[in-house]
Amino acid sequence: MIKVLVADDHKIIREGLCNMLDAEPDLKVVGAASNGREALALARKLSPDVVIMDISMPELNGIEATRQIRAEAPQAAVIALSMYADKRYVLGMLKAGVAGYLIKDCAFEELARAVVVVHRGETYLSPAIADTVRKVLVTRIDQDPLTRVEELTERERQVLQMIAEGIKTKDIAESLHISVKTVETYRSSIMQKLGLFSVAELTKFAVREGITPP
Repeated sequence: MIKVLVADDHKIIREGLCNMLDAEPDLKVVGAASNGREALALARKLSPDVVIMDISMPELNGIEATRQIRAEAPQAAVIALSMYADKRYVLGMLKAGVAGYLIKDCAFEELARAVVVVHRGETYLSPAIADTVRKVLVTRIDQDPLTRVEELTERERQVLQMIAEGIKTKDIAESLHISVKTVETYRSSIMQKLGLFSVAELTKFAVREGITPP
């Protein structure tokens, strides 16, 4: 029996996926998360075999959640299930360590098949992103002058996402259990590393890099 964790911030999609996956004879949904931080906590607690991960989620996006899950629960294979076929999102998830990437308009049968494939230790990429993946392989990340997100620490990427989502400094501090001054220090560090000098520029950068949805 393959244990599956589903992470998606849209309740109707999350519940629908759980119901359909549970109906498969060889699959069992062990948990469902509404954001990346919850997905990470459940991956630690439940030790799933496969995690189905949305990319655009509040607090901790799918890329960062995947990166941390792969570091802390390496037995879990992650499948990105997203509405985005854009290079930034595909590249971000591939670098984070996903074993599969599917577009949300795929048939459920394809998703169920992908779960079995990645559980075997193989890779499953939707035909819909084949051309994007080819371009990603041709253009190496370290040759892309637009990509500077790698310079940020894990916490800085999380703070950047929350800033770009319009969350107030005080609320960021409360959510991350740190002081307002620490949030401001992170923001200054992010701006210095990226060479950006306003919240508007940070937001534009976060959208372009796939850290937060447009």
